[in-house]
Amino acid sequence: VEELMVFLDVAVFEIILAYLEKRDWKEAFFSVLPQRKGAVPLGEANDSSKHALSGKEDKDNDSESN
Repeated sequence: VEELMVFLDVAVFEIILAYLEKRDWKEAFFSVLPQRKGAVPLGEANDSSKHALSGKEDKDNDSESN
């Protein structure tokens, strides 16, 4: 548990440092967040990540676009 807290403290510190360089919170956050986690900003998910959420959702989206 203590190791996790140290990791989180370091991650927060790195995000703040990145913000001071970039002056953009979204850029700072995603530059520090490990890419393997597959995080994307809300509202900016690509079609493949939407497809992975639910097949029903894709069918609803397809009918709306036609």
